[in-house]
Parts: sequence; structure tokens; C-alpha cells
Amino acid sequence: METQKIKIAVVVLNWNGKIWLEKFLPNLVKHSLEATVFMADNASTDDSVDFVKNNFPNIKIIINMTNGGYAKGYNDALKKIDAEYFILLNSDIQVTDSWISPIIDLMDSDKKIAACQPKLLDYKKRNIFEYAGASGGFIDILGYPFCRGRIFDHLEKDKGQYDDAIEVFWASGACLFVRASHFYEIGGLDEDFFAHQEEIDLCWRLKNSGYKIMVQPKSLVFHVGGGTLNASSPFKTHLNFRNNLFMLFKNLPTAHLFVTIAVRLVLDGLAALTFLNKDKGLQHVLAIAKAHFIFYFKIPKLMSKRKKIKQKNNLLGKVDYSVLFKNKIKGINNFFEL
Repeated sequence: METQKIKIAVVVLNWNGKIWLEKFLPNLVKHSLEATVFMADNASTDDSVDFVKNNFPNIKIIINMTNGGYAKGYNDALKKIDAEYFILLNSDIQVTDSWISPIIDLMDSDKKIAACQPKLLDYKKRNIFEYAGASGGFIDILGYPFCRGRIFDHLEKDKGQYDDAIEVFWASGACLFVRASHFYEIGGLDEDFFAHQEEIDLCWRLKNSGYKIMVQPKSLVFHVGGGTLNASSPFKTHLNFRNNLFMLFKNLPTAHLFVTIAVRLVLDGLAALTFLNKDKGLQHVLAIAKAHFIFYFKIPKLMSKRKKIKQKNNLLGKVDYSVLFKNKIKGINNFFEL
């Protein structure tokens, strides 16, 4: 689509998201003058494509023929853009003034930085960190993701306590700045994930390749969250449990692989029991069971993917303790207390 290489491409992936495009595109265009803005449409059945064509003539539109979720949707769209940096942006995000330059300046200063995220706050509770990435992502010894500002479902109030730019383990897929050359070097997003935790897998593979993942809180965005799949969806539960196992199997060093997977399978079973007293409880339990069966079925394919990755120990941002134990047993809810 683009014949001349551009420096920064902001790419909004859309699937039946006209409500979010109406709400947030005007602000995005206003605050993204140094970038070229694209909308990648994942075979929407609403009139969101016509809405963008008619109201935002400067936004370039890429049409994906199928809804391949976040991973395939972005992989397909990014092939049609020649840029130095991609910014993968959810449609339910409100950007702020000067949200791009602090991160691009940081990434320009160090070619080893492959990906970076801004600080994410909740759109509705604007002084609270947002679930999808808060102020940078970490992972514990058992593969549970958490953030500066968010441990499981506990969200901290933003008091400036995590305003330093640091290296982290993963950057949020809700607003992911990624260097195109490094993205392609490791093969892009894993399309078998469809959606959820594919950005953690991407970042883990980048770190296994010797690159850095950063958070730059000088850049700030507000995220609605759950714009496509809300938290009560059994399908979302299925994707989270399945994809976490996919990610662990691909990226863990051999010495840790089998024990970690075995422990996680048991803990997943216990987690399934906690869903029974919730809305759609049985559907969530079945979603977790299905996630395990698909994981077993996919092991041969995961083995072939694993062979292409040089799994490393002691990656910065991967902690040597169980955040599940510290949170559920010791009652620690805040990142700074870990």
C-alpha cells in the first residue's frame, strides 16, 4: 500500500468497533501529526469502514478479508505498511498530547529496544492503572503476568510511583510500539493465539533474541478495556488459559519447562473451581478444560515452534517468585510490596 517508507505508522485494528472509532479517532488524529494513521479492518459487518472513509479521509484503510483476531489481523495489515516503527493501538484508547514522541525518542536512542509501551490508565477511573498493561508488564516463575500497578485483578491508584522509564518483560498489546525490523526478525505475532497474551509471547521471543522491552510513562493513554471481548466472556477465559500454556511451552528453558507446565495444569484446575460460583460458571470451567485439550493436541506444532527459539534464563522482568503465592496467601496487592 505504501511505496515510500514512513517512520511511524499508527495502526488501529477494528472489528465492528464503530462506537470506539466515533469516540476516539478525532482525538487520535489531532495528537498523531508526526505519524501516518491506518485503520486495519478485520472483516467488520458494521459500517465502520464507511464511517472512516467518509469522516477521516487522511486515515489509510486496510481491509483484511477474514477476522483472524489480533494476531493474524495485525500480521496481515502490517505486511502492507513500510515503516520503521509500528504502533499497534486498540480502538478503545484515548491518547493524550505528545503521546508518541517520548517513546520514539527512547527507542531511537537504543537500537536494542524492540518494543515499548506508555503508561495505561483507566478511561473511566482516570487515576487508576488499567488492567491491560498499567506501567509495564512482568511475569512470575509460573508464567503468571502482572504489572507495575496491577496484580491479578487488583489495580493501584496512580500516584506517580511508577513514572520512571525502565526495562520490563512485556509491553501491552493495547498500545504497543514495536520496531518493524525486530518484529519481522522473530516472525511477527503468533497467529495460533488469535487474541490475548500474544503480545507477551512476542515480547518473550524478542527478549530471547537479546532485545529490550521498555515502558516510558512520559507517554500516557487512557484505555476503556474489554472493548471487543469483556471479562465475563467464557471465550476470553479459554483464550487466556490456552495461550498462556502455548507461550510457556514455546519460551521456557528446557530445565524449567516440564515442572512449570505440570504445576500450571494443576493450578488451572483449581482456578476452574473458583469460576463455579460466578456467572456462566460452568461455561468458564468447560472453556478451561477445552484450553487444556487443545494444548495437548497442539504439542507437536508447539515443539516445532520451540525449536526456532533460543530459550534463555535470567531474562530481566521475569521474577523468581510466585506472584500467585504472594497475592493469594500473603495478601500482597501492590507491585511495590512484592
